[in-house]
Amino acid sequence: MTLDDFLADPASRFATVAMADTNGLLRGQMVSVSSLKGIARNGMGMAPAQLALDPTDAMLTIPGVNDDSGDFHDDPLELDPTTVRQMPWSKPGHDLLVLSNYTGASAQICPRSILKSVLARAGAAGFIPKYGMELEYTLFDETAESARAKGYRNLKPATQHASHDLILYQAVQTEWYEAISAICEPLKINLAKMHEEIGAGFMEACIGAGEGLEPADQLVLLKNFIRALALRQGRSVTFMPRWNEQADSQSIHLHVSLKDKAGKPLFWDEGGKNGVSQTFRHFLGGLQKYIGDMTLIFQPTVNSYRRFAPGTFAPPGLTWGYENRTTCFRLVGHDAGSLRVENRLPGADTNPYLTAAATIAAGVAGILEAVEPDPETIGSGYAQTPPRDFARSMPEAIDRLRGSDFAKDWLGPRFVEAFTATRECQHDEFRRRVPDVELERFFDLG
Repeated sequence: MTLDDFLADPASRFATVAMADTNGLLRGQMVSVSSLKGIARNGMGMAPAQLALDPTDAMLTIPGVNDDSGDFHDDPLELDPTTVRQMPWSKPGHDLLVLSNYTGASAQICPRSILKSVLARAGAAGFIPKYGMELEYTLFDETAESARAKGYRNLKPATQHASHDLILYQAVQTEWYEAISAICEPLKINLAKMHEEIGAGFMEACIGAGEGLEPADQLVLLKNFIRALALRQGRSVTFMPRWNEQADSQSIHLHVSLKDKAGKPLFWDEGGKNGVSQTFRHFLGGLQKYIGDMTLIFQPTVNSYRRFAPGTFAPPGLTWGYENRTTCFRLVGHDAGSLRVENRLPGADTNPYLTAAATIAAGVAGILEAVEPDPETIGSGYAQTPPRDFARSMPEAIDRLRGSDFAKDWLGPRFVEAFTATRECQHDEFRRRVPDVELERFFDLG
């Protein structure tokens, strides 16, 4: 079904126009067919203050948007007719979903528009990225209400034990896996793999590799509709990087490779060690040089930094290694068609558009600048001191992104200003809170 097909069908009634906010949540409106005809030509107005919202609509500050100088105006969302899908569970005539992004000044702070700009710049330099994403989450046999009533403690996960790749639990949860597969069809999500992960109720779903905006679009849709599926079943999921002290870290792993405009893979060299080309080495050099200053994009919430507590299976620093999961940048693949790098830094709470944009920008810049990577990590990266590190706290991450000329160049100075302002606002809010663990530790005898 195309947008024109839907508009021409006399049975069509309503469609959903959606855009991804800074958190990766889809926001938008259901519009009538008659309204959609005009929106398809002229766009739809929506306040860019949407990009200042935290997941539960706490209003964070973006200078010029919702501070003392802001007026909460609308800016146009531009529909992307190539993204037309069908909404799961909706009746025909009410089931069209189309993605959009801001144009004009607000495009400078719109995650989907920023990825579009980075891809265009990479393409102008002769590089076509191919990328896919892995999404980790935890499923609970709790309604949203029961989880809240328990204070989000002592929750019942969907499985009792840690169960990495355990077919027993996969078989027990057949209905869940099949339900995810079913919603991916109308949503046009290229679901490549699903499996049990390394914690109770901990799972992973993987998007097949593709080009352009499509893989990021698909992961945004997958995150949002996995949530919807759980809620419809009277269950809940979390994408928090660390939802309790016993849980391992949850992440989004981004796999990326490059080809030239003629379709030739650029990461492969038959004569190189493990087939790694000089171009690939420079891409790795760019990741190591620039990713650390963009930590805030990959770790965007106050909870993100708890993922790196000792004993969790999270990257130890900005290291790289061939088939080495104890490094941040893991090289994977054994031929020209499969060799790629896996960026293991992003948390499961990151925005897929921004994660892809920052990773591709850093790698392409490394090629253009001929940046040599540090020596490969051999053996356990956890037993070695990394030569480079990412930001280990939110204040450090804010400062590093705010001071990054690279991020201002590739992602835009307006984005850097806005994103750091919202994250600083979030951090300041949480600094005022007193966590339960501090009361337990210090109230009586502290």
